[in-house]
Amino acid sequence: MPSNRAKTALIRTMLAALALTASPFASAQARLHPMFQDHAVLQRDTVLPVWGTAKPGETVTVTIAGKSATGTTDAGGNWRATLPALAAGGPYTLTATAGGATTTVSDVLVGDVWLCSGQSNMEFAVSQGLNGQSEIANANDPEIRLLSVTRDSGPEPLATFKHPVAWQAVTPKSIADFSAACYFMARDLKAQQKVPFGLIDATWGGTAINAWRSQASLADDPAASAANNLLALYRRDRPAAALQWGGTWSDWWRKRSNDAPGKEPWQPNAPGEWRTLPKFDFWEGWGVRELEAYNGIIWYRTEITLTAAQAKKGATLDLGIVDDMDMSFVNGTPVGTTNMWDEMRSYRLAPGVLKPGVNRIVISALDTFGPGGLYGKPEQRVLKFDDGTSVPLPDAAKWQYRVTPGIGDPPHAPWETIAGLGGIYNAMIAPMGPYALRGVAWYQGEADAGNPAGYAGRLAGLMSGWRAQFGNRDLPFLIVQLANWGARNAAPMESGFAGVREEQRRAVGADSHAALTVAVDLGDVWDIHPANKQQVGRRLALNARAVAYGEAIPHSGPWATKAVRSTDGIRIRFAGADGGLVAYSSATPIGFELCGDAYGSCRFVAARIDGGDVLLAGDPGQASRVRFCWGDSPVCNLYDKGGLPAVPFELKVD
Repeated sequence: MPSNRAKTALIRTMLAALALTASPFASAQARLHPMFQDHAVLQRDTVLPVWGTAKPGETVTVTIAGKSATGTTDAGGNWRATLPALAAGGPYTLTATAGGATTTVSDVLVGDVWLCSGQSNMEFAVSQGLNGQSEIANANDPEIRLLSVTRDSGPEPLATFKHPVAWQAVTPKSIADFSAACYFMARDLKAQQKVPFGLIDATWGGTAINAWRSQASLADDPAASAANNLLALYRRDRPAAALQWGGTWSDWWRKRSNDAPGKEPWQPNAPGEWRTLPKFDFWEGWGVRELEAYNGIIWYRTEITLTAAQAKKGATLDLGIVDDMDMSFVNGTPVGTTNMWDEMRSYRLAPGVLKPGVNRIVISALDTFGPGGLYGKPEQRVLKFDDGTSVPLPDAAKWQYRVTPGIGDPPHAPWETIAGLGGIYNAMIAPMGPYALRGVAWYQGEADAGNPAGYAGRLAGLMSGWRAQFGNRDLPFLIVQLANWGARNAAPMESGFAGVREEQRRAVGADSHAALTVAVDLGDVWDIHPANKQQVGRRLALNARAVAYGEAIPHSGPWATKAVRSTDGIRIRFAGADGGLVAYSSATPIGFELCGDAYGSCRFVAARIDGGDVLLAGDPGQASRVRFCWGDSPVCNLYDKGGLPAVPFELKVD
């Protein structure tokens, strides 16, 4: 049976299709942007942009709570008006009037609006968490309103959502599939602030941070320059971009596989053990023992025969679905790549790729987690010509496959959905326009753990880009530092998860309008999606009270500010400890390391609390760095007396 979220998405898609049958400019009536609907929450105590569409040249008057503003539509039929600030309250009626016709939105509250975004741990639903059924049963609050954004992406920023959105009050039915961390944060804040809350859930599991960044922030990032140029080519000419990217991908393959040019799997008569494909389904179910739990690359290949007339036609190759990532070739020419486990592959072929006679189709399929492979219905695998004719691809008995373990994770094209540049921002964040917010809660980074270096800059770029869109350069950001996950380490280790945590700490430390929510003690060694989102929400709320509401309270836990060499060892100074430092379950804190400059030079060291500092012993004068709580799933016991854990860190020794 489909999930509630899947059913909701289907209904919204059907409604969107119906809405497109009517022209938005058929009359002078002003249409409000979809963010402004029945049950919406508007941000209190700030000017309020309101916008929408109407007949070009019309004057639109917007009214709520006795206050009005006007705007005039441009040549494209777009208008915008700015209402004065409103105090918390409601419910109100919001109207937009043009040409004597009025659009009315009812049951509008004024309070605080929070955008909650990121990957799967922010997406993680109330129904999945600790005491989920009890939390759902007790969720009834007409003053907390929810809006969920459907997963989507696109090559250009969109002015509105491709799938309908709707505000709805918190009930057991509405809260079940909503972000748990977001809801628990707002529940705590509402008890303290006593105003209505509007929560926007724009999340997508497995996504890298660059997919969420605006085009402006990416354009300003030197590290993304080459990828931006390729993405610009993709927008103009997809086959040309696929060909250029194919060169990069092919170079990567040859370096990892040691295949000589002309002997790669996408070439005719490529060497290697090619076997008949059992069926189009996940390879874990083929009955092949070596593939029952296989994650890695498997190559697929088949052939179709075309006439000379067919080979001259414009054509698109549909391959069905590949879990997770494919790189596809026709006659040795790269034609497309996609990194998404449930997305249809459809690649436009450049002139000259097809030829009369036998044409070879080759697919590299990478799976990194769970089931993998080429699957879908037979009619989804077809070569379609521009004149409406088509050639179906062969059935499984005429396909072959080849297993190639140990190659690793290929590079990612800039137009990929979950790991590319800006595609998710374009379709999920940009459509919100300048909707007034109180702040943003961001929980993401697991997908960047394979490349943590530079994450601080990427996060800073995301924050600056979103602040520009929402028209608030001081917009608060609450950043959840990655939770612990993975095997415990008995010796110091290098860790991508720890690297991302450190980059998150640095980004927040450089931003006076950001706060860090530590979760390194809330994770699960066995599950990357820890269930205790109540505590994540509580800590987010503490951070919000400090950076969004101006309370002078300890909120992130003890934060190391400096590591200095002294006569009795290396002294680490901390700030932000509520009531002072404490070590749980031990007379001394654990998890401290001294390191040299070289990679892999760290060692555990003894430590003791000395007032508001931690003193590390046993320094022979060679240490240049100090690390704390480092690793995928470290065990650390340093807290403040208010119960917040010390922030994991790496510092140079002064």
